[in-house]
Amino acid sequence: MCGWAGEQPPEPLRAGRRFRYTDRSMAQTREIKKRMTAVKTIQRITKTMQMIATAKFTAAVGRTKASQPYTEKIRQLVGEVAGAAGDTSHPLIAGPDQPAGRELVLVITSDRGLCGSYNANVLRQAVVHLRELKDKNSEFRLETSGKKAVGFFKFLKHTIDERHTFGDKPHYEEVERLASRLIEEFTEGAYDAVRVVYMRFISNARQRPEVLQLLPLKSEELAPDAPRNESGDEEKSTEYDFSPSGRELLDDLLPMAVKTTLFQAFNEAVVSEQIMRMVAMKAATENAKDLGRTLKRDFNRARQSQITTELTEIIAGAANLE
Repeated sequence: MCGWAGEQPPEPLRAGRRFRYTDRSMAQTREIKKRMTAVKTIQRITKTMQMIATAKFTAAVGRTKASQPYTEKIRQLVGEVAGAAGDTSHPLIAGPDQPAGRELVLVITSDRGLCGSYNANVLRQAVVHLRELKDKNSEFRLETSGKKAVGFFKFLKHTIDERHTFGDKPHYEEVERLASRLIEEFTEGAYDAVRVVYMRFISNARQRPEVLQLLPLKSEELAPDAPRNESGDEEKSTEYDFSPSGRELLDDLLPMAVKTTLFQAFNEAVVSEQIMRMVAMKAATENAKDLGRTLKRDFNRARQSQITTELTEIIAGAANLE
């Protein structure tokens, strides 16, 4: 016979009430445990991506620093030759004879995301520049490098005239072909200017989106600083005797300066992308660690609450049996 003849069992021992709190606590602990497992998986992934980005950054910054002295020396040599050649002009410096009212804009972004605000900053700078061109009623031809720029400009319904893909390791031969085409079209008068929107690498802690004027070459940037003596006074400029002529030298040096400048821009863009991805993945890993600690604390509290509820039910039941 039942110990509670004709009566309801005590409140803590009713079947529906007895397991309601226990089942709820168990479900809560199971849910927290699933989230803890997912967070640990994400933490391992972000840590791995951080290590990969660090390795790619080390290689990219080595290539960039190796090519930078050559690029600067070429531009310095072009400036010295252009300054010493006198009245000799060149279309890559002076620009086309007849204004075309059109500009070519090359936007360099990444193929992949998870690199912080890298693409957002570059694309924001590109939009500002394109808006300025529209305000001036100037036409433009838009070319992109990287899948993120393609998706962004498709969303804005901008026509992309040509797409390029150079990957994480741009090769000089591929960039040279692109630069040669830009030089040829510019000298034929297709554009008044060729500009590149990219992320300039200044240091490990500083990267800045920039609009680089690739063509025509700015004479003030090419002009070398006047040498100074120990007292700080300007020394007399060196006199050059050209063989072949200054114009022939510029025909060789100016295209080389354009190609190396564009190649350097691609290298700096890759370095900036990798360092910003490295920073973003490091932050994501730290956030996953913090969230894991929070979930572990919540799990321990839920488990403690579950045990306390079970003990309370057992004690209450035993007390009613006496």
